Amino acid sequence: MVLSSGARRRRPHFKKELLRFLMSPSLQTLVDRLIAFRDARDWRKFHSLKNLMLSLNLEAAELLELAQWKEDAELEAELSEPEFRARLAEECADVLLYLLLICERAGIDLTRAASEKIESNAAKYPINKARGKARKYTAF
Repeated sequence: MVLSSGARRRRPHFKKELLRFLMSPSLQTLVDRLIAFRDARDWRKFHSLKNLMLSLNLEAAELLELAQWKEDAELEAELSEPEFRARLAEECADVLLYLLLICERAGIDLTRAASEKIESNAAKYPINKARGKARKYTAF
């Protein structure tokens, strides 16, 4: 494969991100830590599926709040600001943690479900029909 000069410049960054990903804790490790945290505080009794789903959406709304009233370019520019990145990371973590709790409560293997969803989306959005288009698969 021949890479464009732009792709070659991005490649070292990709390797660094891939290495960071590979060295990060697994989802199961995070679930185990999260459950230990929850159980040490006797909070499972508050974690009904409904309450977890509501909480996930409340945290997702806090994530959205970071973008409220901002243009795309302004939001992208804020990625270079450490305070914004810290808030963004915190809100993303909150969303992930509630999602993990939902999956634990419902007995869902999130890694498997995500992998299956990628395969399903690949079938719905074949490259030759979807490349560069933002339409739903039913509009092809």
